[in-house]
Amino acid sequence: MTGVIGPARGQGLVPVYLGIALAGAIIPYLIILPWFAAHGPSWTAFFSLLFATRPAAMFSVDVLISATVFLLWADIEARRLGMRAPWQPLAAILLAGHCCALPLFLARRERALAQMPGGTDEANAA
Repeated sequence: MTGVIGPARGQGLVPVYLGIALAGAIIPYLIILPWFAAHGPSWTAFFSLLFATRPAAMFSVDVLISATVFLLWADIEARRLGMRAPWQPLAAILLAGHCCALPLFLARRERALAQMPGGTDEANAA
């Protein structure tokens, strides 16, 4: 059985997730590096601009909350599946951002699920 993007079971989504993770690591840097080039490594200015307007604050808070929930879930899921290096999602968020960390974790999770007996998770078993 196939899904919208690829196979419903196994590692079919791993390349898709890894491609999205790569884009999620590169694109935000392409956006922010010119700002740092113009303003220097001013972390005070950077963080003050995250909350400079209500729309910016809304997006900033949204990302902070979703990243926190993701880190909690990723830690629990990694330990449940016996995945190595459960600290990697935190490192990915700090170095590249949530848009890289989430698909990277999902790729690692797909690989871990494929190595389990039956090669699937409970959601795909039905």
